[in-house]
Order: sequence, then C-alpha cells, then structure tokens
Amino acid sequence: MVDVEAGKPGRKSDINFFRETRAKFSEKQKFTGDKAYVGESAIKTPKKKPKNQELTSQEKSQNKDLAAERIFVEHIIRLLKIFRVIQERFRLNPEKYVQIIKTICGLGAMTNRYIYFVVLNQP
Repeated sequence: MVDVEAGKPGRKSDINFFRETRAKFSEKQKFTGDKAYVGESAIKTPKKKPKNQELTSQEKSQNKDLAAERIFVEHIIRLLKIFRVIQERFRLNPEKYVQIIKTICGLGAMTNRYIYFVVLNQP
C-alpha cells in the first residue's frame, strides 16, 4: 500500500475520484484496480469477458494473478465496512474521518504483514 485517499462527503464514482487525485502521484506510478477502472492507462485492470465469448486460459490466469495482488486492498475495504466507516453516515467529528480511515488501513496493513510473515516463515 502506497497511499490512502479518504475522499470527501457526497457521492462520487471511484473512477472520477481517481481522476481528480491522479495529479498527486508521479506519472510513472502504476495502480491496480478492479473492472470499474477499465480504460485508465495508469491502472492495471482485469480483462472483461467479451459478449458471447469466453476468456482465454491465459487471460483467466492473468485475471487470477491480478486478483491475488488486489486481495490485500479488498481486505482493507472489508475492515472499513466492519468498522462501519464507509457504509453509513459518519457520526463522529468529520475532521477525524481521514485520520480514522488511515488508522484502520494501517492496522489492516500491519495485520496482513504479520500474517504473511508467519506464513512465509513456516518450516
């Protein structure tokens, strides 16, 4: 995880939010996203199945590899939903919203790193 963008109150699609915040990052920075980001050159996205056709085994394999890269982010999103930060109206001080989101993301990152460390260091 390189950065966390908490967003602003109100409805906005993920792709529009990305386009607004893209200037904060280096042009060389690459991102990984889901199918909502198809068409953005800076974002690596899964291949969509063409209408009335199937994906090749290579495309399916690439999608699986991409999903393995993204699972960490999906786990962080799950934590944000568990803590009910992004699911409903935020009832705490609005000035603390970004701090709370970044704290949960940091805790999730620490937890995942610990789990990966333990798994990788098993005999």
